[in-house]
Amino acid sequence: MTAYPSPGPRTVGPTDSSLVPRYAGPATFARLPRIDQVDHADVVVAGVPFDTGVSYRPGARFGPGHVRESSRLLRPYHPALDASPFELAQVVDGGDIIANPFDIPAAIDAIQAGASGLTSSGAGLLTIGGDHTIALPLLRDVAERHGPVALLHFDAHLDTWDTYFGARYTHGTPFRRAVEEGLVDTEALCHVGTRGPLYGKKDLEDDRRFGFGILTASDVYHQGVLEIVDRLRSRVGDRPLYVSVDIDVLDPAHAPGTGTPEAGGLTSRELLEILRGLRGLHLVGADVVEVSPAYDHAELTGVAASHVAYDLLTLMTLQRRA
Repeated sequence: MTAYPSPGPRTVGPTDSSLVPRYAGPATFARLPRIDQVDHADVVVAGVPFDTGVSYRPGARFGPGHVRESSRLLRPYHPALDASPFELAQVVDGGDIIANPFDIPAAIDAIQAGASGLTSSGAGLLTIGGDHTIALPLLRDVAERHGPVALLHFDAHLDTWDTYFGARYTHGTPFRRAVEEGLVDTEALCHVGTRGPLYGKKDLEDDRRFGFGILTASDVYHQGVLEIVDRLRSRVGDRPLYVSVDIDVLDPAHAPGTGTPEAGGLTSRELLEILRGLRGLHLVGADVVEVSPAYDHAELTGVAASHVAYDLLTLMTLQRRA
């Protein structure tokens, strides 16, 4: 297991809502301090406002700001995990990693460099996208520090296609590239929540060849959360783990604000319970992507994404005090 730096005797937590109303003040994630307001960081939440890799509806470049705004109501104690994450570790908002919106390869390099700058001191990184293209440079950064990692990919789609219009780097290709580059442990890969039509049966054949297991949205419904958690924990074991959550893993009823919605998805309750079931695994990084606020209604998607992010960062802080 990686030896993480211990947080200091006191951490700087979120803005006190009894002194500053939740609707006032800067919209950092969960009203956390900025990275420049503390002397160290154990877990960093950073945005990547990039969506040049989308194949259908754009707008995820505005996702980080939307999720931050929706996170204002998050509170410092997590009863389901019996944890106060902002006391367990110094969690900060690291701002946004800036990526070229006109050049995808250049953007990928910039995202990797930005992630490396935030994690070089040993901090964990939770990233809010942005489209799913950003998972590739984030996995490159994680693999540099931990070697090939286990991957749990929550998504309606496989994201292991080869190209779109001849382009190798899009939001539908990151995990094929990750396998090709040796960034992931091919004995510990799994999609969760997939559903909907495909281009052909070969999509599934290619995916199996890469080493992915698939637990569909129907599997979650028929087998239940506890069985799904057992299967995921068995597949991951004690390997370093990266979790990537495309918000379209949720049914459009729970997350309408996304670029490629598919009917028949998970409920927000199912997703959160599965994530909580990963407690104790060696989580080394995570992302929440594909929130497109122009298609959201009453902040349904933003609220769901902010809670998913909160659960992931709580898992990260728990392991740093384990």
